[in-house]
Order: sequence, then structure tokens, then C-alpha cells
Amino acid sequence: MNRILIIEDEPRISSFLAKGLKAAGFTTQTAATAAEGRAQAISATFDLIILDLGLPDADGYSVLNYIRSVGLDIPVIILTARNTVDDTVAGLQSGADDYMAKPFHFDELLARVQLRLRAEPQEAEVSILTHNGLELDRLRRVVKVNGVEVDLSTREFELAETFLRHPGQALSREQLLSRVWGYDFDPASNVVDVYVRYLRNKLGTDRFETVRGIGYRLATQPDS
Repeated sequence: MNRILIIEDEPRISSFLAKGLKAAGFTTQTAATAAEGRAQAISATFDLIILDLGLPDADGYSVLNYIRSVGLDIPVIILTARNTVDDTVAGLQSGADDYMAKPFHFDELLARVQLRLRAEPQEAEVSILTHNGLELDRLRRVVKVNGVEVDLSTREFELAETFLRHPGQALSREQLLSRVWGYDFDPASNVVDVYVRYLRNKLGTDRFETVRGIGYRLATQPDS
């Protein structure tokens, strides 16, 4: 199992990344400062580093320069709020393998991580997801129930896509919040419950089962 070091000082983003990557099958470790990042990078074996530049004790470039100076050729993806072309060029020229600006979409970051680790991002390549009469076309942004097109809002579409990627799997409210609403979500919000209700009204009440104490799942065999 690939191990990823996340060097990020914002707890909200760090937690979001750790949980999302763990759900994708990776083992993660976090560091909140440049000093912690340097120490962890050389004290353990990691397969990839996600690095923020705006760290509280030093610029993230100091971490990148350090790990390269000690001979670590581990892939590094810079994830930062610095989003100009000059910033991107500077990051890549400094030894980073990839550069991604905040705000970001987790699925794009995951695809970049998989690419750097030579994983097979098969999910990302699937354009049409189907399950028991429910069909979602990711490219055309179209959803059909038994061949009949149904109009969904952007959030409804993204929530439906998340369920269709994991049919029969119980997904926690926190997982759904992080996947659909991103790292700015409020963990105490009931927005997931509200949007699941919207999907039940539009796609079929029996399709989305409540899993007590966890969240929801897309039913494997919905009643017709």
C-alpha cells in the first residue's frame, strides 16, 4: 500500500486530504510545519509527498530543497494557494513533479497522485456509470432513470455520481461531504440528508438506503 506524506498547516485541508486518500486506499501521515515535514520525510519511507508552500515556520520550498539535497527522489506534488504561471514554473523548476493550485477538486488531485504512483485510475476514465436502471453520463452531465432523463442540480449530480461509483457500499456523511462539498464543508451540517432526500424524490426513494449510525448507500437491488 502506497504511503503519502501530507505537509499542510491548515487542519481542515490536511484532514480532508488524509481522509480522502485513505478512502482511495492510501496510507497517510501529516505534518503541519516545515520542520515536521523535513523530519518525517527522512525518518520514514514514503511513496509521495503533497506539499503546501505557505507553512508557518518556513516556505515550503525549503522542504523541497532539503529532501532533494539529501537524495530523496520521491515524487512531490505542490498544493498551494499561489496560482500564477510564474509560481507554477518556479515550483516545477525547483524540483516538484507536479503543481496544483487551491481551491482544488479532490478527484483531480487523486488522478495526479495515481499518475505519479503509476496507478491505474480506471474510475476517472469511466464516462458512463450505470446501476439497476440508473445511468449517469459524466461527460454530457445527463442522468436517466430507466431511460428517462431526469434534471439534477450540480450538487445533486455530484452526489449521485459518488453513490454510483460505490454501489452497495455504505458511505458516511463525512465521506459524502468531503467528496461533494470539498474541504469547506461544515461537519455538523445536515446538507447530505437534505440532498439525499432530493435524490430520492427524483431518482427513486428505494434507491438510497439509510445505514443507521453511518450514512447512506446506493441499494444493490432497489424495488421497482
